[in-house]
Amino acid sequence: MPNILVTGSSGQLGSELQELHQSYPQFSFLFTDRETLDITDKAAVESTCKRNNITHIINCAAYTAVDKAEEEQQSADTINHIAVQYLAEVAAKQHISLIHISTDYVFDGTSCTPYIESDATNPQGIYGKTKLDGENALLRAHPSNSIIIRTSWVYSSFGNNFVKTMLKLGKERDTLNVVYDQIGTPTYAADLAMLILDILPHIPKETVSIYHYSNEGVCSWYDFTKAIFEFSNISCRVDPIESKEYPTAAKRPNYGVLNKNKIKNHYNIVIPYWHDSLQRCLKQIEVKKQ
Repeated sequence: MPNILVTGSSGQLGSELQELHQSYPQFSFLFTDRETLDITDKAAVESTCKRNNITHIINCAAYTAVDKAEEEQQSADTINHIAVQYLAEVAAKQHISLIHISTDYVFDGTSCTPYIESDATNPQGIYGKTKLDGENALLRAHPSNSIIIRTSWVYSSFGNNFVKTMLKLGKERDTLNVVYDQIGTPTYAADLAMLILDILPHIPKETVSIYHYSNEGVCSWYDFTKAIFEFSNISCRVDPIESKEYPTAAKRPNYGVLNKNKIKNHYNIVIPYWHDSLQRCLKQIEVKKQ
């Protein structure tokens, strides 16, 4: 039976994997977070993997505070780069398959067509740079049967995220300003979690491959917010603004749409449309309130 180590299990994706794991009795899971496994301690990672006979690692751990990363560069690098290097080196040494989650922020957002996996990277902030450094460290360590999945705009019924923030603000305010000139695709973490577990037994042998995954469709943050309010019957008015009217410490990509043909064709999967996934997530949020 495959023994799967999940890091960052208290985050959005890790929590969705925990929610799903009973539906995959063919796998044995070890869920860890920063309290139970310090992935910046290579010796701790080595001993944990060896002691539990780990065959697969799903690395959900990440420093994701995009603006804060501009000030806390060392912290972001330690989690997004150095820890990934340690995981990859341990995976290569112990013949463990590694699934690592990365981001559309490795691109500069200047494209006008969806990014494919081989497009040139050019991160514009510390978060994207450290995530790209983590990707490159993994590629250098080259653990067999491993993949990098770049995703975008992740949200969930767990943790803090854009959907939950908008639900809260929409109920507190009469109007809300949201940027309309940043384009991408929301990704429901539950869909990504299910994809990972479905493809895990079929990862290509002896390679490290990069794939892109998000839900289907394209929208702006303004469109995303409008849909959240429409599906939740929230009457707050949403006004579109330009990014320059909402300055942030870190520059966001103006265009982060990912081309998913590679993962769809390789694994013969159908990806849900973001509207449909958003409605499913909103229902889950409501269920958890009861």
